Amino acid sequence: MSQPDEVLDCRGQRCPLPVIALARRLPELPVGGVLRVLADDPAAAVDIPAWCRMRDQEFVGPHPDGPGYDVRRSG
Repeated sequence: MSQPDEVLDCRGQRCPLPVIALARRLPELPVGGVLRVLADDPAAAVDIPAWCRMRDQEFVGPHPDGPGYDVRRSG
């Protein structure tokens, strides 16, 4: 898996805070940019992909080395 353009550390935060942080930060990345959200709340594994579907953003997938989720800005 390639390196993200930016990492957003939301470890220790309960959902929906990681999703809110993602929603605020992703529009600041260029289209095609990848944001890795580090989130150790188990709900993030469901909430982040769901947010991507609702907002037409690409959920790249979970990061294999830890509690992280990669999201690519679609537009």
